[in-house]
Amino acid sequence: MEQLQRRLTQLFHKACEKYSLIENNDHILVGLSGGKDSLALVELLGRRQRIFVPKFKVTAVYVQMENVGYKSDTEYLRAFCERSCVPFLERQTRFEYDESRGKSHCFLCSWYRRKTLFDTAKELGCNKLALGHHKDDIVETALLNLFFQGSFSSIAPKMQMDKFPLTLIRPLCLIEEKDLQQYAALSNYQSQEKLCPFEKESHRADMKRLVRDLERFNPNIRSSVMNALEY
Repeated sequence: MEQLQRRLTQLFHKACEKYSLIENNDHILVGLSGGKDSLALVELLGRRQRIFVPKFKVTAVYVQMENVGYKSDTEYLRAFCERSCVPFLERQTRFEYDESRGKSHCFLCSWYRRKTLFDTAKELGCNKLALGHHKDDIVETALLNLFFQGSFSSIAPKMQMDKFPLTLIRPLCLIEEKDLQQYAALSNYQSQEKLCPFEKESHRADMKRLVRDLERFNPNIRSSVMNALEY
């Protein structure tokens, strides 16, 4: 447990330094979904903010999508954040599906969640939004874009928004999902119930299987894809 925690912390710090993710006087809003990734992100940022330099603040927000079946124990999330010395907020939103608009349920759900995060960041005066995407997410997104969009690109460790004074950061970008899964199990993270009726619309599960298959030929396939992306 201690060795794993040390490795995750080292990779977290490496990402923060390599991509200049955290700076003095930042106020970072964390998108807390209740999953293992965002819980680990809150824990790591909460621990990091207790170090004197750089000096920054962290606030976590959980966005409840009213018309999608996610059942999260918000009291558990609140208590978890308190243990990490991170203030906790809860917001609600919803989306209306219109087939004629040509947008999938997953796209609309993500868009409205993100809009709520942006609005909350503006309300609190946050200059950065931290998301819990890990190394596997970046690799899978690159493959999705390659196969379905015809472009080789992915979500970046750091991205300045064009139309909003906010920088998106992904401090878990160098950490593999299997390590987060192991850490969550050892730390007894409470699982949140996910009952999304639209989950099959996504090809992400197919990309996960593809990466596992490619790993048989190259155990470092994730790092190879990251290097190709020049991240």
